[in-house]
Amino acid sequence: MHDRFGPLADRLEEINEELDEMMFDLLREASAAGATERPRADKRLSQVRRSIDKAAHLLRQLEQEG
Repeated sequence: MHDRFGPLADRLEEINEELDEMMFDLLREASAAGATERPRADKRLSQVRRSIDKAAHLLRQLEQEG
């Protein structure tokens, strides 16, 4: 079962890459629109990204313990 943790962690890291792109797009769009503050969605996506980072890290640890 431990061999299933690595691929799942890989998928989470891929999701984080997609989130990075979304966040960059949000910031670029906000900047182009003249926003002076960070978009609320960007703040939330940052929280989501950190949570996914933690989950991927924990899965990697489980994989190594296996």
